[in-house]
Amino acid sequence: MALLEVEHLSKKFFEYPALDQVSLAVEPGELLGLIGPNGSGKTTLFNCISGVLRATSGSVRFNGHDITGFSADRVFAHGIARTFQLIQVFPEMTVYENMLMAAQEREGSFLGRLIWREPQEPKDRARELLDYLGIDFLRDNLASNLSYGQQKLLDFGMALMSKPDVILLDEPLAGVNPTMIQYLVDHIMDLNSKGHTFIVIEHNMEAVMSLCRRIIVLSQGQQIAEGTPDEVAENPLVLDAYFGK
Repeated sequence: MALLEVEHLSKKFFEYPALDQVSLAVEPGELLGLIGPNGSGKTTLFNCISGVLRATSGSVRFNGHDITGFSADRVFAHGIARTFQLIQVFPEMTVYENMLMAAQEREGSFLGRLIWREPQEPKDRARELLDYLGIDFLRDNLASNLSYGQQKLLDFGMALMSKPDVILLDEPLAGVNPTMIQYLVDHIMDLNSKGHTFIVIEHNMEAVMSLCRRIIVLSQGQQIAEGTPDEVAENPLVLDAYFGK
């Protein structure tokens, strides 16, 4: 059984179809690529899966449960974490505090967290992940004082803090230098080799082709292709969507 199933998902803004009958299934441990020209509906799909937006029609199933229409906090609590195109960190909190905040919603109710002392496990996990990502030396720095690349790493670490079953990465490589791109690619591939499941939106074609064994292509809100990197790269519909050929 697939871990995540999206069936005939559509989203309209007024009468404009941002998504039109998109379906996909993600297996446990998969690293799926999601590509397409600007405005093709990729982030809208992430938003509908993660509860940021409510789909107009269609369904989302996760771990065998129907989560269609769930709010973002409920989706997160069920085990789907994500990053955003625009980095979502708390700028006036330290790196370490950001990591602890990212774990909160899977650690019980808000009232329970007020009554009980913060357990040791999230603290240990925060330090472990910061060390893994190479930014533990920055743990007492305000997030606002980090470079853009370091904030990308922090954002990535925050997505991992809740031990999610699926991680949605929205352009994780955008805006960083080639060295940081390779660093992030290596860590995504390493985590995937250890069983982490990813769906990655990315415009860096070279990187996404090397990362993913299966790629889905959207154009104008519709799914136009699916296959291996080689199959997608040679698909006439994909070439037409990107280059008008």
